[in-house]
Amino acid sequence: MPSKTSAAEHIQDLAAYVMASPSSFHAVHEAARRLDEAGFTGLDELAAWDAVGSESNGAGKFYVIRDGALIAWVTPAGSGPTTAFNILGSHTDSPSFKLKPKPTTGRFGWLQAGVEVYGGPLLNSWLDRELRLAGRLVMLDGTLHLTATGPLLRFPQLAIHLDRSANDGLTLDKQQHMNPVFGLGEPNGEDILALLAGNVAGNTTVDPGQIGGYDVVIADTQEPAVFGAKGEFFASGRLDNLSATHAGLTALINHAVSPESTNGQAPIAVLAAFDHEEIGSASRSGACGPVLEDILVRISDGLGASVSQRRQAYAASFCVSADAGHAVHPNYSERHDPANKPVLNGGPLLKINANQRYATDAAGAALWARLCAEAEVPYQEFVSNNVMPCGSTIGPLTATRLGIRTVDVGVPLLSMHSARELCGVEDPKRLADVTEAFFRTPATTLQ
Repeated sequence: MPSKTSAAEHIQDLAAYVMASPSSFHAVHEAARRLDEAGFTGLDELAAWDAVGSESNGAGKFYVIRDGALIAWVTPAGSGPTTAFNILGSHTDSPSFKLKPKPTTGRFGWLQAGVEVYGGPLLNSWLDRELRLAGRLVMLDGTLHLTATGPLLRFPQLAIHLDRSANDGLTLDKQQHMNPVFGLGEPNGEDILALLAGNVAGNTTVDPGQIGGYDVVIADTQEPAVFGAKGEFFASGRLDNLSATHAGLTALINHAVSPESTNGQAPIAVLAAFDHEEIGSASRSGACGPVLEDILVRISDGLGASVSQRRQAYAASFCVSADAGHAVHPNYSERHDPANKPVLNGGPLLKINANQRYATDAAGAALWARLCAEAEVPYQEFVSNNVMPCGSTIGPLTATRLGIRTVDVGVPLLSMHSARELCGVEDPKRLADVTEAFFRTPATTLQ
């Protein structure tokens, strides 16, 4: 049955999560804060996990942070070496711009930030907005600090008087035109690193001269909003893919206090929120990397699994790869498949691609249909127009790396990869409801 939280309450909580998560590092630390409040235990990868999954201490709620990725799980009492994993996979990063080395530039009396394009943002959507910097600073002594400024930067668009053809086709050069302004003066004056050092979490000021490295991105400062004739729309930055990360987080916390989580047949419910999906996932915290496998191995080791038994557990496991998808655009309907045209508030998407850019197969489609029926949630199928090659997700990567059957799903959006994306108010809650049903479903009913 669906959780008692309303769609309106869920969307407001999603808005709060987005605003607390201007970077992937903030997204996992906000998730960890919520997990702490729900009684989960954070684990250190450098420490021994002897009690985790042991026969006397099998039941538990845990999480691990690796850079901008988070793996959280609920181990039911009675779990054994072949207990399956039900995994909800998502990602914490979004298309944006990343701060370069020697970040303070400028000319003609303007102070500008040197940034590099991160992923595939819709460049024009970032113009003429009040923007912030957010990410992590690593000091020369190895200590780490989260940092986030207030409104600081802007990509100013050229006036129509100086480019009369702008409305006929705007062309933006990523190097020449995408240099945001943040002040007036000479580049050797106010420095971006000093601004970041003065805005670290916990109201602590650090010495900018001691910053050894940084991973800092640009984020929009505009708060999410519900709007529309009947309040049916939700506009926000970073819905791709904080909508799915938040759904998985909410579902896991709800699952942890449900009676089903202690069922002797219950699987180990896992939220795997990876970083770097927007740039290919090839990192130690991305889906191409070892982070999920590392954690699953340590969980199964704690349950006394042999290599063969671990493979049995993987064979019984299932992964739902949740990432945002496309709703039909009313002004560009020809860009969509003529028969499959998902709409906002029509339910989460089942994403299908013949070339396995999405990992959905017939077994995954059948599972998704059963889960949606159990959660009393409608769903829609998405397939690309044959002349519009689709993107991909962490789904095929997880299926390939671990051999775990995977199905690709997600919340339908308009304006994907814009600085401000659009979804329906109903769909994020529905994704959370189906995920909660998935977390409590025994492996014997999934195959």
